[in-house]
Amino acid sequence: MQIVYHIGAHCTDEGQLRTCLMRNRVALGEQGVIVANPGRFRPIFRETLAVLQGEPANADVQEVMLDSILTEDNPQRIIFSNDSFLCGIPRILDHGRFYPDAGQRCRALYGLFHDQEVEFCLAIRNPATFLPAAFAKSDADSFAAFIGQADPATLRWSSIVEDIHATLPGVPLKVWSNEDTPFIWRELVREIADHQGDKPMIGLDDYLGAIMKQEGLERMASYLKTHPPANEMQRRRILSAFLDKFEIDDPTQEVSAPGWTTEYTDMLTDLYEEDLFAIERMPGVQFISP
Repeated sequence: MQIVYHIGAHCTDEGQLRTCLMRNRVALGEQGVIVANPGRFRPIFRETLAVLQGEPANADVQEVMLDSILTEDNPQRIIFSNDSFLCGIPRILDHGRFYPDAGQRCRALYGLFHDQEVEFCLAIRNPATFLPAAFAKSDADSFAAFIGQADPATLRWSSIVEDIHATLPGVPLKVWSNEDTPFIWRELVREIADHQGDKPMIGLDDYLGAIMKQEGLERMASYLKTHPPANEMQRRRILSAFLDKFEIDDPTQEVSAPGWTTEYTDMLTDLYEEDLFAIERMPGVQFISP
């Protein structure tokens, strides 16, 4: 049995991945692919991890968990998606770094199904936009209070990836950038679902509705109808052009804080690009990109 943990990060696809997979649950179910209901698995995982205290779950415990979580029989691949698997938003900057307990949390999740084929999937995002978006979801009184002692210029996603990989060196880890998501969405959904059927998946363009204005969606659909792309690369170029013009403005990016200037966020973006390059070169990590 294959176990897929989609572990976030926060403020990336905002549940769109699970929603798209759920729209295809009947077709996926015919292939033995099950998208687990968070309302069921989250309390079960929480209780089981508390009892196990770091010990791996035996076959009996696994059977009880699956009986409590699933209604389907004989699953071949189960997808668990939860952007708080690593921690809640208030703790994402503990000790001045991104998700400092990532490796430990992934080891605990791995232990629930340690004798199965387990893989982890992680979306990451430019700190220049991630931090304001995460702050908007937090209960912090101010952006400065949310950042605390962390220095945004020293935050690296590669530290999380290294932590997870070092903790679970033989476990597949798939990573992609949130900025690439619109261009790899179809591939991403199929990759995580391991979709093998001849029947096409539905709702693969729904994600665009969350990031592009309705006018842009309609105009792009009309353009694609009269100018069908010759290949995927051409489709991505068309999508990029329409996103440039019709992308929905993100109100969470309006941050009022000392030093949080355009020049500073540009610097954070440059550091993020370097971090992405480092992650792409990490052995044992599958970086999904256009």
